[in-house]
Amino acid sequence: MKKLIVFDLDGTLAESKAAIDKQMSERLAALLTVAKVAIISGGDWPQFEKQVLSHLPKGKKLKNLSILPTCGTKFFQYKKEWKQLYAENFTDAEKEKIIASLNKAVDASGFKAAKTWGETIEDRGSQVTYSALGQQAPLDEKKKYDPDFKKRDKIKKSLEKMIPQFAVNLGGATSIDVTKKGIDKKYGIHKLRDVLDIKISQMIFIGDAIFPGGNDYPAKQAGAFSIRVKDPDETKTVIEGIIACLDDDGHFKKGF
Repeated sequence: MKKLIVFDLDGTLAESKAAIDKQMSERLAALLTVAKVAIISGGDWPQFEKQVLSHLPKGKKLKNLSILPTCGTKFFQYKKEWKQLYAENFTDAEKEKIIASLNKAVDASGFKAAKTWGETIEDRGSQVTYSALGQQAPLDEKKKYDPDFKKRDKIKKSLEKMIPQFAVNLGGATSIDVTKKGIDKKYGIHKLRDVLDIKISQMIFIGDAIFPGGNDYPAKQAGAFSIRVKDPDETKTVIEGIIACLDDDGHFKKGF
């Protein structure tokens, strides 16, 4: 019996750094009416506010929603307003080491972009994120940069040798996320289990990067039943299917 639906954000609920569209907003609102939902993403809290929360209806439905920014290194719940439960932040020395290593790995890869839009390295407190084309890059440019993940995979492998004490994962269309070792979406799934008192076997995880090296893959490794989607439109179809599997009391029908 499944009790919690967990989503990735970029590439799953919305295009990279973009807001969820009206159809997705309607489907998520409908799902929140009948099920508990969580969203885990490499983005920080402001991205969730901009991409998701400002496009959802306000009110008691939000009590069914858990938000886990920066791959689960932060956790927010709604109780009349959004409250942060924890944050696994880096020290200043750790941030300096990661940023220096990122710059070195990118320079050595030969894939440093000639043109960027905004800062390429972002300090998210509990995560440092490298965006190859910058934080404000147009979506069309981001989609063309590394569709087969080969450029970032080369940088990732080099970076893992420089900072083996940290976890390095690919995320979004152009990003590389660095977190503390063992703190990734697997960690986030475990936190959902502990905070919500829901077994991992009772969770469904939906994401676009469920493959070795992808930042959604740790959720699958945690044991959550996982559904890989290619884009937000496919996610909408999956949500419709999940709602269709719920009975009038909001419980999954027998056998699901």
